[in-house]
Amino acid sequence: MSHANATLTPRTRLRLALLIVEHKWTYSAAAKMFMVSPRTAKKWADRYRLEGEAGMADRSSRPSHCPQKTPTSVVRQIVRLRWRHRLGPAQIAGRLGLPASTVHAVLVRCRINRLSRIDRVTGEPLRRYEHDHPGSLIHVDVTKFANIPDGGGWRYVGPQQGRKNKEATAQRTGDRGKAYRPRIGTAFVHTVIDDHSRVAYAEICTDEKAATAIGVLQRAVAWFADHGVTVERVLSDNGSAYRSYAWRDACAELAIAPKRTRPYRPQTNGKIERFHRTLGDGWAYARFYDSTTEQRNTALPDWLHFYNHHRVHTAIGGQPPVTRLTNVPGHHT
Repeated sequence: MSHANATLTPRTRLRLALLIVEHKWTYSAAAKMFMVSPRTAKKWADRYRLEGEAGMADRSSRPSHCPQKTPTSVVRQIVRLRWRHRLGPAQIAGRLGLPASTVHAVLVRCRINRLSRIDRVTGEPLRRYEHDHPGSLIHVDVTKFANIPDGGGWRYVGPQQGRKNKEATAQRTGDRGKAYRPRIGTAFVHTVIDDHSRVAYAEICTDEKAATAIGVLQRAVAWFADHGVTVERVLSDNGSAYRSYAWRDACAELAIAPKRTRPYRPQTNGKIERFHRTLGDGWAYARFYDSTTEQRNTALPDWLHFYNHHRVHTAIGGQPPVTRLTNVPGHHT
């Protein structure tokens, strides 16, 4: 496409060429009429004689031969240093004796100019996956949040006041740990997220034992079924609850195939790990809960509804997760 300041467009080039070739105008006369040089008029006339009207189209200005192009062997060295050592353009340029601008241009061409596109552990380009329909795979995990002491936690009132609040709560409840330290307890949030739609289900429990995890799975499967989704597979980490025979038997009763991530490889279950961060930012630490942990727990169902039905998700095209459940009852009515 011609640029904004181009004197000749493809249609105008054709008019110029026709005046010279068909109507026998001189190059100077035609060039004067269209306010270009005679050399330019001759170029388009010659191209019209050779290619006809198709020759008036724009062509790439890229040269057919580039002697200064970075050699393939050097490109491979740059890519290898980027992948294996996660070095920036300046560091790679220092090692290879190249200008940093050259290294950056190579990284851009290879689409590895951003470290976020490279796996932190292996140094390889990220390979993202997504199952093709809801229920094909769900991710399960447990995240922990400390209970809130009377008067609020340290994130809002500060470390000093937070310790005082913990001590006051321990005096009220009599719950002490080792060395008589105040203990306020932990909320175990069992989370379930659908791989395709990112629709989430969560429950707050008092432990992360197998029996508790199985109960959450059973209720989550029923919840998804109410939304028209049949769960086929479940992916978990290698926690004791998910390695138990009880978990295996529960999955068999539900006709679900259990799968586990590779040890020390949380990236495989990355969707739910990222959801935990969203859960903390949007619910657990979103505002000041000054009374008890129950105040925070009560806010979870409303936040989950907001997440599933109203909060846009960048990984699914800026739409709420529920929009991918095409068979939600009443969704198309």
